[in-house]
Amino acid sequence: MKNALLVIDAQQELIEGNKEEQAVFNKNHLIKNINLVIEQGKDVGAEIIFVRDLDVAEGEGKGFEVHSEIHVPEGAAFFNKKATNAFYGTSLLDDLKEKEISHVVIMGCKTEHCIDTAVRMATVNGLDVTLVGDGHSTTDSAVLKAQQIIEHHNKILHGHYNIDYFSVVRKTSEDLFSPIHNQYR
Repeated sequence: MKNALLVIDAQQELIEGNKEEQAVFNKNHLIKNINLVIEQGKDVGAEIIFVRDLDVAEGEGKGFEVHSEIHVPEGAAFFNKKATNAFYGTSLLDDLKEKEISHVVIMGCKTEHCIDTAVRMATVNGLDVTLVGDGHSTTDSAVLKAQQIIEHHNKILHGHYNIDYFSVVRKTSEDLFSPIHNQYR
């Protein structure tokens, strides 16, 4: 089984916030965990892929780039998207299929938007997903605190399935690139 790590929208301005948006919840913990999982992925030869949203910092400059404290490995792939869905209008799915990747580990921002959509679309498109439960974040909404949004999504996305492919939620401390999906089939 081949693995990929998808780090979605872990961009400088999105994580740190700007004059209109607050910083994401627990940003230092998020960055630390992304770096730990990147190292795990490198150790097992997983494809490391960053997806960036062109809406962040209007798709330009330092604010658009992957957060400066995230250790982007040499040879990492980058996909830029215009939609909430990392697979829409990008060649991400084609790239994963061409490389025969069947399992993706997902982390990044924002939980209720791009992370939720990526998990669901990956399963629809024939991939098993491990969502890193302590590796995604968001900001408070008008209804819920960021921590509540994260906890809610960890609950509803654990075991989310599309018949043959599904998602599980695991912690950074676990062996994320050794999928456990077959235990549930």
